[in-house]
This record gives sequence, C-alpha cells and structure tokens, in this order.
Amino acid sequence: MELLYVFLSIISIIWISKTLFNKKKNLPPSPFPCLPIIGHLYLVKSPLYRSLGKISDRYGPMLRLQFGTRPFFLVSSPAAIEECLTTNDINFANRPHFLAGKYLGYNYTSLFWSDYGDHWRGLRRIATVELLSSHRLQTLNAIRAEEVQLLVKRVHQSAMKDGTVEMKSMFFELMLNVLMMMIAGKRYYGDSSADMDEAQSFKKLVKESFLVMESTDVSNYIPWLKWVVGNEMEKKMAALGKRREEFMQSLIDENRRNRIMEKDDNKNHNFIEVLLKLQESQPEYYKDEIIKGLMQVLLSGGSDTSSAAMEWTLSLLLNNPETLKKAQEEIDRYIGDEDRLINESDLSKLPYLRCIINESMRMHPPGPLVFHAAEKDCTVGGYHIPGGTILLMNFWAMQNDPKNWEEPEKFKPERFVGLEGSKNVYNLLPFGAGRRSCPAENLALKVVGLAVGTLIQCFEWERTSNDMIDMSLGKGLTMTRAKPLLAKCQPRGKMSNLLSISIVKENINRYLQ
Repeated sequence: MELLYVFLSIISIIWISKTLFNKKKNLPPSPFPCLPIIGHLYLVKSPLYRSLGKISDRYGPMLRLQFGTRPFFLVSSPAAIEECLTTNDINFANRPHFLAGKYLGYNYTSLFWSDYGDHWRGLRRIATVELLSSHRLQTLNAIRAEEVQLLVKRVHQSAMKDGTVEMKSMFFELMLNVLMMMIAGKRYYGDSSADMDEAQSFKKLVKESFLVMESTDVSNYIPWLKWVVGNEMEKKMAALGKRREEFMQSLIDENRRNRIMEKDDNKNHNFIEVLLKLQESQPEYYKDEIIKGLMQVLLSGGSDTSSAAMEWTLSLLLNNPETLKKAQEEIDRYIGDEDRLINESDLSKLPYLRCIINESMRMHPPGPLVFHAAEKDCTVGGYHIPGGTILLMNFWAMQNDPKNWEEPEKFKPERFVGLEGSKNVYNLLPFGAGRRSCPAENLALKVVGLAVGTLIQCFEWERTSNDMIDMSLGKGLTMTRAKPLLAKCQPRGKMSNLLSISIVKENINRYLQ
C-alpha cells in the first residue's frame, strides 16, 4: 500500500510539474496521465486513426501527446490543419525519421521520406514534371484503359464461375498492374503477365512489404527497447529493403538493355525509360538509386490506397442501391446509343460519379493519418509547438466530424453537387495539401474514376445477401476494410456483348486510335 502511495505521489508530482511548465510555455493541452517511459501509448489501439479520433473528441482538436520519447502534435480541425499547411507549411515540410524510412526509403532520401530541401525539391520536380504531369499521363492513358477493361473481363469470368466476386484482390491487382505497366512496361497479374518466376517474386515482395508497413514498431517511440529485447522488425525491414532494391535494379537493367537494342526515342515511354533518357544527359543526378527510390514510392503509395478507395466506393454503392442506379443513369445518358465503354476523357462529363468518389473519400480517406515534423519552434492556434515535434494530422477524424459535415456517418454524394474539383476548403483533404501533398492525385482520380465508372456501366451489382455490407474498419495505418468485399454481379443489357474478349480488344484498339 505504501509503495502504491509513493508511486501515485510521484506521478502526481510529475503531472503537476509538466502542467505548470506547459502553461508557462503555452503548449497544447495534454491528456492525463502521461506515464513514465510509454507516455500516452496506453491510450491508442488499432485502427490508430479511429483511436486518435476518440482522444480528440474527448480532449480537443489540438493536443500534445507523448509516444515514448517522441512528442506529437495531434490536429483534427480544419482551421488548425490549414494553419499548419499554409502559414507553417515550410516549417512542417519535413518527415519524422521512422525505421521504415531507413530501410525502405534509402536512408530517408526517397521522395516520401526525405526532409525538405534541395534534394527533396529535385525529386518532387522529377515526379510532377517528368512522370506525373498531365502530358505524361495522357501518353500512357491506353495502359490504364486496357487494364480497366481486363479487370472487367476478370470480374465477368469470376461472376459466371462462382456467382460472387471478391473485389479486394481484383482492385489491388488492377492497381499493381497499372503502376507496373506505367513504371516498367510489365504486367504481373492476369493474362499476358510476365514470366512466372518473376511474377511470383514480385507478388511475394508486395505481400511482405504491406505486412511490414502495417505493423507497428514500438522502437520508433522507445528506441532503447530494441537493445533489451531485440528487434526482429528491423531485421525484416533490412532484408526486405535489400530484396526490393535488387528487384527494382533488375527492372532498370532490363529496360536499359532494351533501350540500347531498340534505339527508339519516339515510342510512349514507361517511367523507367523516361528516367534513363534523363540519366544519359545528367548522369551525375539521375543515378539508379534515384530511379529505384521513385519507383518504390509510386508502388507503395499508389497501390494500396487507390485499391482501398475503389473497394470502399463499391461497398457504399452496394449499401445504397438508389445511388448506384443514379450513377448508371448518368453514364447511360452521356454515352447514349454509342456501343462503347467510358474512357478517361468522359470522367469530367460525369459529375455525379465524381460526387460519389468525393463522398467515399470523405468517409474513408486513402491516407487517414499524415505525419510531418517541425523543423523549429512555431505557433499554431495560439499554442507553442517546439521544434522536433511530430505533426500528426488526422484527416479521417476531421472528415467524419459532425462539426465539419452534416450527418457525416451518412453516405450523401449530393452534398458535393456543384462543388466538384473545389480545393478551397480544408475539411476535405484525401490527398493532403501544401508542399507534401500527394503528387499522384491526378493519376489516382483517373484510375479510381475509370475503374468504378466502368464497373457501374457494365454490371448490375447486388449484395450477396439481404444483410448490409459490413463496413468495419481494418487494422493498420491505412484505410482498409476489415473484411474483403464480396459481391454479386451480372452484365447489364447490351453490355453483355462488350464483355467478350474480342469486343474488349476492339474497344482497346478504338481507344488507341
């Protein structure tokens, strides 16, 4: 009993001291208690964004948290996030140095993990100008058209065989095929895939990468713990990073050999070919390590998030069949009597489809949590934020807060009618904002819009039972479903003809002309 009294006394003294210090420095409020060694880690559980949202609901939209040795500034209000990403944008343009950045981000030098500075600005320029510009995406639109139409074919075949379709893997394989075709000119899933051994190696790397990224490594917050109990996660990351690098290097070497043999500068280049051409003129900058880093960022950042966005959107439509019907009617009106599938140029003429995607991304943002790091002391919302503090923006909590959105738990695409494309509000940021916003936003919207729109156009969709689709959240840092989406579908009327292999190929050729 005496030991308990002593322990509680020590905790009280520490809390009182920190409270007085925080008030003197005008630091953001902090939940009590902040325990020795672990800090506020005892408050969080998976999924992290939801757990942090509950903490913000209880204590406020701007909080100071301590995760082990790391100080965090948790923000979930539009006004505070806007101030962080406008007034203090440069100061918060760094990334925290987590273990994944060391082994999977080339020792914090890749586009995602690099601190703000000349090196990062150079990588950002390459990504936005050379790889993801409107012109570059337009030259590769036939790849996305073909992959989406092959997706339709696979969905049709699966529905005819089993009666139901598991859509999680369908969407994930679509995104990996799209990205790898754009990056290296190779398909690893479905028909006409790369050789079997290479495809299996790629699939294994992808699976292991997401298992590692979804895991929580406590040594990020309590570094000395790995010296006490060891760190198997660090060993896994180091081994995985080495294998990923070897795989990416093999793709670069293959494209380099093909480039020497073909000597054709007039074809539509994949990303590796574009970067190898730049390497010839500026070898001192466009090194292989730069190319591999950009490849990994595009694959890691684009595959899981975009496939999850499509899965959530279709899940919401299955639970709201009247909205699905309205989307089909919009597409039918626009296409009219034309015997074709929609393409990317049609997306701007389908505003209700965009409203559906906006509403889905509001409820289930692709990146629910975003981490930045303060380079030096600054002020946000009147609070003092010390340099070195990790800024943790909870977009999921902000976009599902009744203070920001009327009835946020309800799926209402109509709330976005007339607001398509608007970026003047900071209560909807599915791709972030400021200097470190997602450079692939345009690509993601093209693929998600085309894939979801085409599936809506081609099939009548139903739930597998009278029960509503389970919308439970999965674990990890990304916005995934707890259970893969299963659905029933059948071709819509005249679309049956378009689903044959010969007609799909005819449509692809028509799109290329």
